[in-house]
Amino acid sequence: MHHMLPLALGGVSLILYALFSIFRSLFSSTRAVPGPFLARFSNFWYSRRLYTGKFETENCELHKIYGPIVRYGPNRFSFDDPEATKIIFGHGTQFAKSSWYDAWGIPGAWNLFNERHIKTHAQNRRLYQSTYSMSSLVHYEPYVDECADLFSQRLLEVSEAGIAIDMAHWFQCYAFDVIGQITYAERLGFLDKGEDIAGFIQALDQSFIYSALVGLFPSLHPKLFALANYIEGNSGVGTQYVSNLTQRKIDQHKAEPKVIPTDGDHAEPFVSKYLRQHTDDPVRFTKYHILNGCSSNMIAGSDTTAISLSATLYYLLKTPRCLEKLRTEILEFQEQGRISKSPTFKESQDMPYLQAVIKEALRMHPATGLPLERVVPEGGATISGTFFPEGTIVSVNTWVQHRNRSVFGEDADSFNPERWLSNDAERISLMNRYWMPFGLGSRTCIGRHISMLEMCKLIPRIVRDFDFQLDGSIANPDVSWKTTAYWFVKPRDFNVRVTPRQEVYTEKTAVA
Repeated sequence: MHHMLPLALGGVSLILYALFSIFRSLFSSTRAVPGPFLARFSNFWYSRRLYTGKFETENCELHKIYGPIVRYGPNRFSFDDPEATKIIFGHGTQFAKSSWYDAWGIPGAWNLFNERHIKTHAQNRRLYQSTYSMSSLVHYEPYVDECADLFSQRLLEVSEAGIAIDMAHWFQCYAFDVIGQITYAERLGFLDKGEDIAGFIQALDQSFIYSALVGLFPSLHPKLFALANYIEGNSGVGTQYVSNLTQRKIDQHKAEPKVIPTDGDHAEPFVSKYLRQHTDDPVRFTKYHILNGCSSNMIAGSDTTAISLSATLYYLLKTPRCLEKLRTEILEFQEQGRISKSPTFKESQDMPYLQAVIKEALRMHPATGLPLERVVPEGGATISGTFFPEGTIVSVNTWVQHRNRSVFGEDADSFNPERWLSNDAERISLMNRYWMPFGLGSRTCIGRHISMLEMCKLIPRIVRDFDFQLDGSIANPDVSWKTTAYWFVKPRDFNVRVTPRQEVYTEKTAVA
């Protein structure tokens, strides 16, 4: 008989949970907010939809069906309303991140992404801010150029082989090696071999799936994380694996510091800056700050850039008139001597159509595809005409925001770089306020300038030097590429054939 007691208790618990869910749904002050029926009672509805890896588009469809406010969980609400975005993400607001972010790191350890306490996050962010400023990052251009040389060399090799390649993979190889150079003054070897060096990419993909799903049930995170790493052994899994590899790189750098050329062309790597900050003020900038700064680069420094580069090339190939218009601008700049063989960031800023193309690609395909969740602060808040009590989770999905017709026009679902070149200053200002591929407000991605530096330098170079042709089904104008979204919306079938257009500046020609 005793063996029946756990089953009975489990059954009673389920019944009580169901009754509580029904009671909450019937009497909640937000009961009138529409959404999928099952989402009223449990987060399992959202977890099932999230598991499919398509929620960035499903979220858009939900708003088309239900309107500007949509329920996607018992206490979770998504908004398609510019005024809601201003309230939730505006500077100075007290909407902290939700508990979903707890699963985005090692239990008990903070990072700049998962830290929910507003004041603590601000204090730690200030310690890194100057390192990530664009005025500082332009000094790393020689590192970026080295990786771009090798990237071009690889494109030449595959063109000679006459094979199609997964551009998303090669863009991530490029981005990983750039972030390795910037962080450690050392290329990690992705471009050298075209392989997932040390299993970094696999570990990150695993961690995104884990964190996205477990974040909905954050109390499980410490136990599941410990179990997963116990099973994996000393190497760790997911973010723990990346953290362990990062610590080894830091220890290696301390034992054998990189000798930086004295010609002034190469900036000091981030790890050296962090080690010096720790030496100068070990209480304020701890050893963990060193580890966190370097590991954050490894975790977030490749996917965002690779996806954004992929989106830019994809939409150019899907819209040939835009590709030709961009190439014309690039060639005109070349004829005028206004663009180098290795384009500089400063040169790229003078190219209006290039900037419009990049901006539009990031609008159409922002790297992150899940709702950016925040918690209504004490006293509650009225958003889009509805009062939400404190503790309610409210969110805006970048994919939803970027397709809002009141902001981006009736053609918001179409790739149209010209929208950013309009003479309507008021419209441009409005679009800029709600363009958020790197987030908005105080939690804007701290590494966004690294991504923009890499994109602005590589895109004009490869468009000038190579022709690209979509391979497989996506060569059909009516067929779109396949993607999977577990936070980052990653392309899975971006196969392209490459042909050189002219003498290509590569690592070999640079040495010659």
